[in-house]
Order: sequence, then structure tokens, then C-alpha cells
Amino acid sequence: MKVRIQLPEFLRMGTLPIVLIVLMVVAFVVAMVRYVLGIGAISDLSYSYPWGFWISFDLFTGVVISSGGFIMAGTVYILGIKEFQPLLRPSILTAFLGYIMVAVALLVDLGQPLRIWYMMIHWNHTSVLLEIGICVMSYLTVLAVEFAPVVLERFPRLHKVAHLIHRFIMPFVIFGVVLSTLHQSSLGSLLLIQPTKLHALWWTPILPVLFFTSAISVGMSMIIFESSLSSRYFQRGLEIHLLEKLAKAIPVALGVYALLKFGDLLVAGEFDLLFSSGMMSVLFWAEILLGVAAPIIWFSNKKNRTTSSGLLTGAVITLLGLILNRFNVSWFAVEHPDPFFYVPTFMGNVDYFPTIPEVAVSLGIFSAGIMAFGLLAKYFPVFEDESHATHAGD
Repeated sequence: MKVRIQLPEFLRMGTLPIVLIVLMVVAFVVAMVRYVLGIGAISDLSYSYPWGFWISFDLFTGVVISSGGFIMAGTVYILGIKEFQPLLRPSILTAFLGYIMVAVALLVDLGQPLRIWYMMIHWNHTSVLLEIGICVMSYLTVLAVEFAPVVLERFPRLHKVAHLIHRFIMPFVIFGVVLSTLHQSSLGSLLLIQPTKLHALWWTPILPVLFFTSAISVGMSMIIFESSLSSRYFQRGLEIHLLEKLAKAIPVALGVYALLKFGDLLVAGEFDLLFSSGMMSVLFWAEILLGVAAPIIWFSNKKNRTTSSGLLTGAVITLLGLILNRFNVSWFAVEHPDPFFYVPTFMGNVDYFPTIPEVAVSLGIFSAGIMAFGLLAKYFPVFEDESHATHAGD
């Protein structure tokens, strides 16, 4: 007689959840070491090189891949294109988790994390960082309100509260779109103060416009990416007829972005830098070919827009290319001059390379975001068909 031992559900997890949990635990341990021994114990950052992997990956990348939330909210609620309703809740959740991950990463990156709240009482009205901080906190609140009905609908007694939020959601959506627009562009404004540090191929007075324009393309690509992966992981249908329309709009948005970028270089008289800047030229063309030219060509083919593999491949290409742009403007193309030509003098000509603990923290935060999305999608009506089923059971 064989005895079958039934393991609890949490012990019958698949490979992916186990890997995510391990990465989260490692990140937590590293973060605790950072808080006890200081940021220098786990990173290669210094006064001479204060921005590194965390800023490029967690902040600049984390913010731009969260742009799908305001795009879809504006499309459904403000423009009234209700056919995109099935993509709304997952997009809002992705944006919500993305901004939470940015906030958590900043708590590790900041030299004095316990003083993060100082910004609210010591205002510097001329600082772009003040606007960025206010937008992040305010937009996180708006996203929490927009996502709240998904949680409330899970509990029958709270359905009335969910309906009440739905009734008055429009002002929050409009406020959220404004906040996200300001925040996506203000990250570009943050770089305007370093015309002598950021290479001329990237520094331009229209950086805020370029940041916002590229965020549109990344947002639509992230919606396709998230929808494709959740469809495969949760074994649910893929809204190809809706994703095809997003994929069709991506080349248009990227075309506008390319015209602005090359037009600015032409007007500034810096077109020759495209081929005479050594490694900077290589990075620039890698960014353009991967993140602009390749997606335009790929999504111009109808077959690639109407198949699940084609949509996912195109979204990944677009994301990688424009994420490289964020790494370029915040890290790879930033120079650190000799102290003789720069004030203050501690800004020296130094080298930086991310340490394993730095990468481990970012991977752990990213893993926590994936785990949170999976758990919320499993136990709450994140997807539209599940939301209808919940209402049908009222």
C-alpha cells in the first residue's frame, strides 16, 4: 500500500516562483548589509560617480516601462475608446508595481534613505527633483485609487465601494495622465543641467520632449509584452486584435521620435558626431537601430502584428532599444571631467563598474514586482473576463 503525501500549495511551487523568491531573499540580505554598513559596503558608487546601475536600471528604466498605465487609462477613460478595456487593468497594475519598485530602489540608492521625507518640508522650488518627487508620490496615490476597485471587487461586501470609485474615477485619471506626462518628461529635464557632462549626441534642450515621445512607444510595447507573457503563464486568451492596433501605432510614435532626434542634431550642427565620436557613435547607432529602425520595420509587417510570437518579439526589441537609450543618457554617455576643469573638486576622472550586490538588489526588486503581479492576477480579477465573472456572481 502506497502512502501519498499531499504537500501544501506553497511547497508545490514551480521553478519560476522559487527562483524569484531566492532573488528576493538575496536582495533583502544585501539591502540590510547596505543599511547597517553603508552604501559603500555593497556598491562601487562614490562622490565622483554618484549615478550608476541603480539609477539607470531602477529609476530611468523603471519609470519608462511603467508608462503603459497612463496611456491605457487615457485611451479608455479620456478618449473613450472602450474596446481597449481588457488591457486597462493589467496596464494599471504594471504601472503601479513599476512605480513601487522605483520607490523601493531609491530607498537603497539614497545616501540617507531615512531622510527621503525631507523633500516634503524642505522645498527647493528651482529643483527639477522636487517636481519629480511630488509627481512620483502623487501618481502612486492615483494608481492606488485606479487599481483599488480590482481589490475591492474580490470581496462581495465591498462592491459598493468599488462602484463608488468607478463613478468618480475620471478626475483621478485626468490627474494621473497629467502627472505621468510631467514625470516622464521631467526625467529628461533633470539632465538639462549637465550639458558639459552628457555627450552632445544625447544632450539637447528638447530632452524632455524626447523622453515623453519615447515613453509612448515603450508604454505600448510594455502592454504588448505584459499581455503576451501573462497570456502564456496564466493560459488565457491573447487580445491579438487589440495588440495589433498598438503594434501598428508604435512605428508612428517611433517615427516622430526619430524625426525629433535627427532633426535636433541637424539644427544644432552636430550631424558629424554621428560618425566621429568613437564608442559614443557605436552606442548611439546601436540604440537607434535596435530601438527605432528595427521595430519600425518589424511592426510594418502585418504578419508580425497578428501573431503572438511576432508581437512579443517586436515588443522585446523596442524595449531593449529604448532602455539602452536610458542607460546611455544616465550612464554610458556621461563624462566625469578632470577636477582641474570641474567644481567641486571631488568630481574626478574615475571609473565605475556595478558590483554583484548592486545587480542583486535590482534583480530582487524586479523579481518582487513579477511575483506581486502573479499573485494579484491569480487571486484578484485583474483581467477583464474575470471582472465580468465577478459582477455576474453579485
